[in-house]
Amino acid sequence: MNTNYRRDPSVKYIHTPKGYIIVDERTKPEPTMFQQLFKTPKRSLIVLLLALGLIGSLNSSFFVGWFHVFLAVLTATLVEGIGLSVTAKKVKKQLPDGAILTGLIVGLVLSSFTPWYVVIVASAVSVASKYVVRFRKKPIFNPAALGLLISVAIFSSGQSWWGALTLMPDWFAPLLIIAGYFITKKVNKFPLVFAFLGSYFIILVAAALLGIGDVTDALRNPFLNSALFLAFFMMTDPPTSPAKYKDQLSFGFIVGVISAVYYLVFGGLIFLLIGLLVANAWKAWKIKKTSKTPHAQSKNTRTERRHA
Repeated sequence: MNTNYRRDPSVKYIHTPKGYIIVDERTKPEPTMFQQLFKTPKRSLIVLLLALGLIGSLNSSFFVGWFHVFLAVLTATLVEGIGLSVTAKKVKKQLPDGAILTGLIVGLVLSSFTPWYVVIVASAVSVASKYVVRFRKKPIFNPAALGLLISVAIFSSGQSWWGALTLMPDWFAPLLIIAGYFITKKVNKFPLVFAFLGSYFIILVAAALLGIGDVTDALRNPFLNSALFLAFFMMTDPPTSPAKYKDQLSFGFIVGVISAVYYLVFGGLIFLLIGLLVANAWKAWKIKKTSKTPHAQSKNTRTERRHA
């Protein structure tokens, strides 16, 4: 008798002259609740953002902050439903995790002193931009970043980035880094994050050494935590960031340089959002430019013929 494991290692077979007989079939164990929560990058990010929000709200207006998060998520979900019903031929019944993430980020960035209607507008604009400003059926700009920037332009809304633990003591920052490391590994975006952090801080430190502007605030909390939050949880958004390592390095470098230079020249609170949105535009431009090359056109033609 020869017991072998063929095809599926969880199934045991006995070899006979007439073939194989299954004598033991072990079913895979059901995933635990913890495994379900971290099954996909989006679900993982939702859990991590909720955890950071809970920690960050310990030293802020807890009920007001979470009421804003609720409004932002609810608005984002409703607008997402409208957008899908208009653009999609068949709407799948599934968790609108993309809209939930956008609402979470908007709620965790805006100050708890922001009027409730500003939160709703910012969240609605964020999700609506996915269906209005798009290229090849994908959003060009990071939805949350664009919605937050527009809310500042229209309402001069305040941003505390309390979800980045900016209102907590400095020794809470490692929690932000650990959570960021986990999600960055999940979506494989380390080159992007390192390129941004490296270029951003090198420029600011060089400016400090040369006496160009006052960069002391940018190198400490809350601006430091805000930069980390942007790098780990906003820049790594798969639909609006590149996948190839080479492009990730360019993308992160652009965000770092634009953010740092904008801060040195204009100051303010929106320099990180400006840097990210400029890099988003660069990514869309690069894709459009690449698609016009003869090699890309021939590749697209071959792909169309295979699917014809």
